[in-house]
Amino acid sequence: MESKRQQKVGRQIQKDLGEIIQKDAQHLTNGSFVTITAVRVTPDLSIARAYLSFLPDKNKKMLLETIQENTRFIRQKLAERVRHQLRIVPHLQFYMDDTAEYAAKMDLLFSDIVIPPAQPDSEDESN
Repeated sequence: MESKRQQKVGRQIQKDLGEIIQKDAQHLTNGSFVTITAVRVTPDLSIARAYLSFLPDKNKKMLLETIQENTRFIRQKLAERVRHQLRIVPHLQFYMDDTAEYAAKMDLLFSDIVIPPAQPDSEDESN
């Protein structure tokens, strides 16, 4: 369970990272639409784990690797934005958010299930 401070810092970092990737780091995304779906911050606020979603879905791993290679640049841009709110800028870790794929997989599995109609109870017929 995250504390309120962790949640507030996570939301602020999520907002700032979204703006940085869309404006300052467009050259890293090659025209793809990148969304920061969540940011989880450790209790000591030293590490921020950002989960990314990519549209279109082509070359997601390559885009994630490019962003991970440029973490220092992104952290520097983040530091410029949060320098008055945070004493220490957290180290950034980027992960691919696969919840949409997982949900689609579950929907496919559930759609394949065939549920036979319920049989009436024999007690109800005898009365």
